[in-house]
Amino acid sequence: MKFFRLDLLTLLISLFILNGCKNQDSVGLGINSTNQLNTNLIDTSTIVINTDTIGPLVTSGVAKNPLAYFIDPVFGTTVSNLATDLNLPGQAAYTPPVGTITIDSARLVMNYADGFYGDSITSSYTVNVYQLDERYNTDSAYYNTKQWKYNSDNLLGTLTFNARPHDSIKIYHIINGAPDTLVKVPPQIRIPISNSFVNANLFTLSATDLGSNSLFQNLINGLYITINRTKSTGAGGVLMFSGADSLSVYYHSVSGTTIDTAEVQLPLAHMAASITHTFTQTIQNELNNKTTGSRNTFYLQGLAGLRAKISFPHFLANLRAGLLKKDSDVLINRAELVITPQPGTYIPYVPLPKITMYQLDLALQPSLIQDANPGDARSGGLSTFGGFYNPTTNQYHFILTAFLQDMVIGKITSYGTYIAPIDNTNTTSVDVLPTSQVGARTVAVGTNASSPYRIKLNVIYTKIAKQ
Repeated sequence: MKFFRLDLLTLLISLFILNGCKNQDSVGLGINSTNQLNTNLIDTSTIVINTDTIGPLVTSGVAKNPLAYFIDPVFGTTVSNLATDLNLPGQAAYTPPVGTITIDSARLVMNYADGFYGDSITSSYTVNVYQLDERYNTDSAYYNTKQWKYNSDNLLGTLTFNARPHDSIKIYHIINGAPDTLVKVPPQIRIPISNSFVNANLFTLSATDLGSNSLFQNLINGLYITINRTKSTGAGGVLMFSGADSLSVYYHSVSGTTIDTAEVQLPLAHMAASITHTFTQTIQNELNNKTTGSRNTFYLQGLAGLRAKISFPHFLANLRAGLLKKDSDVLINRAELVITPQPGTYIPYVPLPKITMYQLDLALQPSLIQDANPGDARSGGLSTFGGFYNPTTNQYHFILTAFLQDMVIGKITSYGTYIAPIDNTNTTSVDVLPTSQVGARTVAVGTNASSPYRIKLNVIYTKIAKQ
């Protein structure tokens, strides 16, 4: 009987406890219906945004290499030239074929990479190739500000073409002991190179000079590739090339009664871009007013061009002003930054396909925002963080919930927060380092109070009154 009464007492106590829990959703975080209030905030007054330059960045050792001459009516003129190394076949000692060698043709093959930006319809491009007067050191890091020395008096090759970065072409492939075969190759340009240059720097070199790739590089230095501005027509653009390029030499050798037709390739294993921007007066005015308050328009430009500095100096004060009590707390449920390109500025040049947002660390180096950091449990990764351009809504979105929550509670010290162009190749993680691998640009609406497209911070938060 004693055990029965104990069980009955336990049952009654459990019923009282369960009956007292009216709202299961309020369990946790110390919040209930008497001390919380869910609130929406569409905020523009707390945002300060200004256009800024990106600064020097390393352009060597990357997957995509820009060759550019682009006259943008809004941003100005962008020029990007390429310096490359030139290697012996196989990047090792080379022995020329025996007999009398005659070069039939030589072509500098440059394979397109994804990322062309500009005019591919009406513009024509003339590219020139020269020899470097200084060695391209493959173990060095080269910045976009590097000005290369080259022999401008000796044009090695030139080609006038229209940009067709997505069109494959057909060429004849030489096969030893068999007829040449017509094959389809990936989109590329093929620049004719002087036969005499190849002959003097390959087939007639001494065995010592051809004895190692390093000795050959000391002799040849490398190549300099540039777009001829006077012979190119139209607005131009930014052409991206991969690093898997080569100088292909087609020749035949005669030894006695034997005639051998063959091809030898001298690889281009490393490239670096030298980039300059000549900004319009509109852009220069923005750069001259970086410290005079928020701007109505801001500008983002690839190829180490422009980024935007953004801050939320009054965000905490605006939240505190609407709390239940002076000493109340705030729990941010969702915070979203919405950026809209200025209507009329994305024809004919479309906005950047992807942008990024990052904060500077104590060493003033780009670092991941909390919502983009996989090491932060609150991060939802790239797909949640955002930054992709939506052509349907003409908007970019960033989720900044964790970032702003840490700002509210004073967990972070701001050394600067930026929005910047980024390449869209990486689809698995958030990139923050400045890059030369994207050539596009975006004109976006800033804190223009008269524009329905102004930058906005949409926040859903919970006011929690301290007990």
